[in-house]
Parts: sequence; C-alpha cells; structure tokens
Amino acid sequence: MQTNNNIELVKDFISSYKKFKEEISKVIIGQDNVVDQVLMSIFCDGHSLLVGVPGLAKTLLIQTISDCLGLKFNRIQFTPDLMPSDIVGSEILDNNRSFKFLKGPIFSNIILADEINRTPPKTQAALLEAMQEKSITNSGNTYQLDKPFFVLATQNPIEQEGTYPLPEAQLDRFMFNIKLDYPKYDEEIEIVKRTTSENEISLNKIMDALDIIKYQNLIRSVPINDNVLHYAVSLVNKTRPSIENKDVTVNEYIEWGAGPRASQYIVLASKCHALLNGKYTPDIEDVKSIAIPVLRHRIVKNYKAESKGMSVDDIIHRIL
Repeated sequence: MQTNNNIELVKDFISSYKKFKEEISKVIIGQDNVVDQVLMSIFCDGHSLLVGVPGLAKTLLIQTISDCLGLKFNRIQFTPDLMPSDIVGSEILDNNRSFKFLKGPIFSNIILADEINRTPPKTQAALLEAMQEKSITNSGNTYQLDKPFFVLATQNPIEQEGTYPLPEAQLDRFMFNIKLDYPKYDEEIEIVKRTTSENEISLNKIMDALDIIKYQNLIRSVPINDNVLHYAVSLVNKTRPSIENKDVTVNEYIEWGAGPRASQYIVLASKCHALLNGKYTPDIEDVKSIAIPVLRHRIVKNYKAESKGMSVDDIIHRIL
C-alpha cells in the first residue's frame, strides 16, 4: 500500500470521488451522508438498500449515479405479479427448435430494484444468487454477470399494504441500509427552484467499469491494524445475545444479532472511509462512522424493545 503507485492511485481515487459527488450535486440537493454511503458501497463492491418515504429522490439518486458511470443500467419495478423469470430470464424455443436462454434485466452492471418489498418472497429470492455469487443459474447452466455488479434497492417504510418483508437472508446481502430523511428548509427551496424551471441538466461520465474495479481492488489492499480489526469484529460480536455477552442492553432488547458478513462489510467500509478522509489505514473512528448503516438491518429487536419504542439505531448507539 505504501508504494508510489498506490499513493498516486489513492490521490486519483479521491479526486474522482469528488468529481463524482460534484456531478451528482447538479441533480441531488443535500443528502450528503446518503450519497457518501451509496458511493462507498459501490467502491466496496457491495449493495445498498435505500429506505425513505415517497418523494425523497431515492430513485432519482440511483439514476443520477448510473448517468455518471459508463455502465449498463437496468431498472426493475417490483410488483406483486413479477415472476423470477422476469428478472433472471428464461429459456425460449428458437427457430431451430432448440432451447435458447434469453437473458433478463439482471444482466447489467447497475440494477435499480425499485420498491423491492412489493414482490413476493419467491421473486425476491431470484436476486439472492446474483447478489452473493455474481452469477445466475438457469436449467442447470450457470451464467456469470458482468463486473462490476451491484444492486441498489428502494423501499417505502410507511406504506405496508400489499408489501412483503424482505427475508433476513436477503437483507444480509445488502452492505448498507441507508435511511433518507426529509430535506432541510433551504434545501427544499433549492429543490423546488430546480425542478420547476426549464433548465436541462447534463451530466458528465466520470468513471467506467475498469476504473471502479481498479478502485475496488485498491480499497481491499488497504492495510488495517490488528486493534482496529479486533474492534470491528468485537462490535459485531457484541450484538449477539448470549450468556457470555455481559452487555445488558443486548441481552435485554435483541432477539438476533449480526452475522460474520457484517464484520466483513464494516472492515471494507472503514477502509474506504479512511481513504476518503486522507488516511492510509482505518482507525476506530472510521469503524464507528459506518457501523450503523451496516448493522441496522442485521439486528432483530425483541418484543420488549418494541414495547418501549426503541429503534435498532438506539440500540446500536448504546453498544457503540
């Protein structure tokens, strides 16, 4: 990591990241933390779930990111009648009376899974192999997806009529669970000005597939000290209720804790966070900065926490 080539690559990464954010800010007002977390998940080769009420530009943010990247992009609108074959593809009989696999929209670099919780678990499960293995199996044949590949999904937290909760196995495959809040007053003024005028915004391509893969490899090459690694793993371990765990908050309010994938994502995200803040190795503050979006969808609170109105974020804050 300390070679001159790597140092130049870090500078190049930070410069490209800033340009990326500047392009996105032409369309998206505010939401700095949200944009940072989505971009970090991309550079860590992870997936993100964006949760927010309608009208907070979840879909627009993902479309804007895709416009700034020279990558293939597909949007899948999840509905109750969507079938797995509508996502992964299906076999058809061609003119030669032989079966041919017709690829579905999942064969792209960026997948916008819009309102992902509006489709039944059978269809949601069609994404499981793609998100973890970066491949699709159909009729005994395995098809590799293009790299880089990431799923950016949106979900509405308040309208639960006609929705299906995401299985824990699928939630665990998302690196970040990102919550979007309402914009500030000044930001909303600017949003209304921009969206009610005739001005057309043109976005520049900032990176291509090779650039993203190069930066993903850079982040994995970042060294991490043993004490920071132990802190990250210990943090995840403390979310699991057990007799050995002496944390009263955890044993009292958590039903199930986070698994090992949380530790992996915390380490990767803290490496990316460190680079973006001018550090060549992450410290404990980097781990704390990204812990909540990594853990919030991996912890299941119990009835006692529900009855007291405690959120998962409240519990994570206590653990931190």
